[in-house]
Amino acid sequence: MASSDQRPKGIFQALATITGFGALAGVMVTAMISPALAVTSVGANSAIGVFDALPEFIELGEQAQKNTLWATASSDPSEGYVPFAEVYWQDREEIRLSEMSPHLAHAAVAGEDRRFYDHTGVDVNSVVRAALGNVFSGGIESGASTLSMQLVKNTYIQRSQYLPTEEERQEAYATAIETSFERKLNEMKLAIGLEKAYTKDQILEAYLNITGFGGNTYGVQAAAQKYFGKKAKDLNPAEAASLLAIVQYPTTRNLEDPDNFPANQERRDIILAAMYAEDYLTEAEYQTAINTPVDANFVNLSPPTAGCLAANTYARFFCDYVIKNVDNFESLGATPQERNERWRKGGLDVYTTLNMSLQTIAQDRIWELVPNDEERFQLGSASTSVEVGTGRVLTMAQNKIFDDSEDGGGITTTAVNFNTDRDYGGSSGFQVGSTYKIFALIAWLQRGYGLNEVVDASRMELEQANFLDTCGDGGGPWAGIWEFRNSADLIIPAATVFESTVRSINSSYAAIAEQLDQCEIRAAAESLLVHRADNGILQTNPSAVLGTNEIAPLTMAGSFAGIANAGVVCEPIVVDRFVTAEGATIEGQKSTCRQGITPDVAAATAAPMRSVITGGTGSRSNPRGDVPVIGKTGTTDSQVQTWMVGSSTEVATAVWVGNILGDYRLSNYRNGTSLRHDIWRVVMQDANEQYGGDSFPSPPDRLLRGSGIELPDITGMLIDEAALLVESLGLKLEVTAGVEAGRVSLFEPVAGTYLARGMTVRVTTGGSGPGGESLGNIIVPNLVGLSVAQANATLDALNMTGARSYTCGEGSISTDPGSGTVLSQSMGAGTQAWDYVALQMQVACGVIPASADEPVEVD
Repeated sequence: MASSDQRPKGIFQALATITGFGALAGVMVTAMISPALAVTSVGANSAIGVFDALPEFIELGEQAQKNTLWATASSDPSEGYVPFAEVYWQDREEIRLSEMSPHLAHAAVAGEDRRFYDHTGVDVNSVVRAALGNVFSGGIESGASTLSMQLVKNTYIQRSQYLPTEEERQEAYATAIETSFERKLNEMKLAIGLEKAYTKDQILEAYLNITGFGGNTYGVQAAAQKYFGKKAKDLNPAEAASLLAIVQYPTTRNLEDPDNFPANQERRDIILAAMYAEDYLTEAEYQTAINTPVDANFVNLSPPTAGCLAANTYARFFCDYVIKNVDNFESLGATPQERNERWRKGGLDVYTTLNMSLQTIAQDRIWELVPNDEERFQLGSASTSVEVGTGRVLTMAQNKIFDDSEDGGGITTTAVNFNTDRDYGGSSGFQVGSTYKIFALIAWLQRGYGLNEVVDASRMELEQANFLDTCGDGGGPWAGIWEFRNSADLIIPAATVFESTVRSINSSYAAIAEQLDQCEIRAAAESLLVHRADNGILQTNPSAVLGTNEIAPLTMAGSFAGIANAGVVCEPIVVDRFVTAEGATIEGQKSTCRQGITPDVAAATAAPMRSVITGGTGSRSNPRGDVPVIGKTGTTDSQVQTWMVGSSTEVATAVWVGNILGDYRLSNYRNGTSLRHDIWRVVMQDANEQYGGDSFPSPPDRLLRGSGIELPDITGMLIDEAALLVESLGLKLEVTAGVEAGRVSLFEPVAGTYLARGMTVRVTTGGSGPGGESLGNIIVPNLVGLSVAQANATLDALNMTGARSYTCGEGSISTDPGSGTVLSQSMGAGTQAWDYVALQMQVACGVIPASADEPVEVD
């Protein structure tokens, strides 16, 4: 037998093999199963044989311990790590018997096993008494379970919960608690072996640490904290007895539900009386305890001290994401089952990829700008950053506070992680808007087309049947007219692919998609690990190019990191290493990266994305400084969802602000469409300061020029001649007006423009001004991003005398259109016009640009 000062490692150690039982075995077996013998005519000798055939030992092992999650203090590991969560497979903290109130041990013995210190695992007196009851019932109504036998039973219950599937867990649990002679005999034999190996105090300590107290709460330390808000060593007699009152019927006697208070008090008072009868309590102690009602004043329900709900408020969603990734921690086991078993065993220091300083910046910024208690609509926001070249997840923030409790925490909380896929946080993602255009751009470049090729931007409706889709599983074939519009109802006849990206022109990208196979666009997205958050197939309908697929921010951040990494994309990872309780290091998740797109295509893709930040729709996100960044904005129909996704060569960040559910227009919310920029900018300013970044490579000339055609001058040519020439170049000619004597008078785009194959050349109105005077051709300048004063000066310099009107549009912070930044213009830059043409401009009133080439978002 172990010495009295021996303490099993954890709670338990493997138990020694048990030898014979002699006469006691016969007495116990005969007494317990004699009712069954009378029914089945099985002899006593046979029953003893059954007993002898049962296993003689049980390997209990140590119980589950906590895992501690750590984050880096900053990007520099030398600055140390900070703990942010302690997580358990079960809410349990194992402690020594000396760290428990003595009233707990007394309540357990008095209430569950009064002869605990006298028997050797099986209480023969209780067995005989139980047998008499069983004779009258014809079955096992009473099992005479000692604390040692209950410990054996609880160990089997614990084992059942380690099994990999819910079906296996339920089956093993049912076997562990079933009312049967075989189970009872098994418990008896193992209990006797238990008493041979350990002292009474060791068994009692193990019992108090393993017993369930309702829900996921196990052990007296966790139960004391949950129900009374104190440590187990500080419990008084009434509290200790009330906890032990739970163990027989945890569902109906736990103290979480006030409806259980009467049943708990009834059992508690029985235990108190037994404690008094056993001289564990004085008269005064007994009277004080028995006169303490079990009510709301007695119970002090406390929030958990472990688990993601009790984690650092800034890191709760990341904590939950780590736990949901256990299946992917290959270094913890060869199979998901082995990995989960090792995780449940616990005792690990888990050094994660979370950068707590950057996380704090991101989370504070979201909480500052996007309230979590908005009642008019379900306003949500999320931001996540990943390390380029490794896939390490650096931040994971959102406006709602994590709460996965059964009752939830009200409007300010959620258990859904907006940053992740459904399998890793319950979200089905959000439509990504124009950020998805980047994948059409990649497909365009992979075809050998160029950034400087001009595409048709004039059409606002297209026949869907003209869109090729060879995937076959994206929902097609498509038919009917697809209608769309540009932001601020921009009208522009044509634009280069580069400009179309910088200004996020929907009509241009619809034309780009029309010239591609929609399956190519999907393949480009998938090459950068893009997938739907609901695990569905990426849609390939024509409008998908404008971002109708629902995707998680973490996925978008990872894909843009791939573009910034010369086309090499990495799976997201969250653990750098594990350290066991013994100090051994286990490697964390290895970076899993692959070449998604070629370096040349990545460089060409990044080129207009750089200009998105410096002078396009994402200029409000510009973090400035010495670190270059690329990016793309996204806004869905009716401004329901808004995005900003971008990257330096070191860190990629995705920010989403929009409707969790519903279709409230963010333009109707103060600064609603600008919030994503104001979050992204601040996050990337700090990321750039911590991680730095290099310049992006220049695109190769072949992907600037592409395979387009330089449009010749067709002025004065006969229409048939012009059509023959244009069509021989792979272009189309459309005559709408402007024909004099059967010859071309004026056409667009202008001669010398580099056109994409398939582009339409339009013969338009020519001739003279209203008085017959020849005014010549004016090329309308780009006014977007200029202040109103700068726009007027630009038009004046070109002697453009037509009427000009300015109206307040998206992002305005005042009602004065005379002071602000031009968002859009009625006639696109580069359009041929007469100098008396009237122009209408939308202005972000009150928003003054930092410089003339840095307009605000108009996506």
